[in-house]
Amino acid sequence: MDLQLSDKVIIVTGGAKGIGEGVAKTLSAEGAISVIVGRNEADNTKTVSEINSSGGKAFQVTAELSHPEECEKAVKSVLEHFGRIDGLVNNAGVNDGVGLENGSYDAFMASLHKNLVHYYLLAHYALPELIKSKGAIVNIGSKTAETGQGGTSAYAASNGGRNALTREWAVELLKYKIRVNAVIVAECYTPLYEKWIQSLPDPEQKLQQITAKIPLEKRMTTTEEIANMVAFLLSERSSHTTGQLIHVDGGYTHLDRSI
Repeated sequence: MDLQLSDKVIIVTGGAKGIGEGVAKTLSAEGAISVIVGRNEADNTKTVSEINSSGGKAFQVTAELSHPEECEKAVKSVLEHFGRIDGLVNNAGVNDGVGLENGSYDAFMASLHKNLVHYYLLAHYALPELIKSKGAIVNIGSKTAETGQGGTSAYAASNGGRNALTREWAVELLKYKIRVNAVIVAECYTPLYEKWIQSLPDPEQKLQQITAKIPLEKRMTTTEEIANMVAFLLSERSSHTTGQLIHVDGGYTHLDRSI
């Protein structure tokens, strides 16, 4: 299926690694220009080089998105280089374990900036261009907003906010024909996930326990599977889909995990 994304300029925050990398590479394979925005220039450049060397089109902007002023600078850099923005994928963030017992006001607020505030700011600063292009926004979210996890209040709150903003923006932007959706992730094996698994006393046993609870095929979701849904939601092939929280999780969040 042709997703009609050729030469569309799409910002992917946190696009150098993990889910973001999968999204950036999938979009480029569909002919879009993936603009990776993230804090680590070396990581950004590596992924951009891999995309460009394989025949795709990619660009990078180095920005620390937890700093509000850098969100605005990042959008301005994209416009200076391309003169347009056709889509936004809000993805950057980290499950940083700021909980009730081990947290603090400062840690909680810092986590909101790392995981939620920049979702708003990127959309806010990109909006004038998205209005011109009738573009689309996809927010990446987490099951933690719905299931809870324990010990990660700030991350769970951020993801609840991501879900709420998805629906709120879908309503606010109807008049511009801008569609806004979210892809909700449960268990997806990324470098950050692996780092967490390897920090446990028995990583292999823990991984087996987790995958055993994933209803469909008893396996992790791949970054490519997340990316395929994101590409679809950005494309005109999903032209009447907005305000949706789409779970690409093998049934983990809503199906009975005892099956």
